[in-house]
Amino acid sequence: MHTVQYTIPLATEAPIQILDVTETVREHHRQSGIRNGSLTLLSQHTTAFINLNEREPRLQVDMLTHLKRLVPRDGDYRHNEAPVDGRDNAHAHLMGLFMNASETLPILDGELCLGQWQSIFFIELDGPRPERRLIAHFTGSRE
Repeated sequence: MHTVQYTIPLATEAPIQILDVTETVREHHRQSGIRNGSLTLLSQHTTAFINLNEREPRLQVDMLTHLKRLVPRDGDYRHNEAPVDGRDNAHAHLMGLFMNASETLPILDGELCLGQWQSIFFIELDGPRPERRLIAHFTGSRE
């Protein structure tokens, strides 16, 4: 059993942004040499998350629109009365209630087991941020 871990640095440019990290994750998978096992992806943030979904530009616009409607930025949130880091970001934390900080994917015969239409997204809810991190932890056999 082998384990390999990578830190994937990311930067975001918008308040809410969907970054497709599928190819970056696939490249790290190739580097890991893991043929059968699993990949766990972890966002180390409380306002940025991991999601598996379809990569289609109009759908991504719909996703952003839905999130903004679901939890508007200008709501009357108590967290914004005394934010820890000076950011009025209660809306981002509340949006995060509907998302996952991590995802685990099987690896079979050297391939990530993603569905035909699935891509891996890093979803920023409190940007822009010059420094974000995604952890990719591979576990399994190299045979």
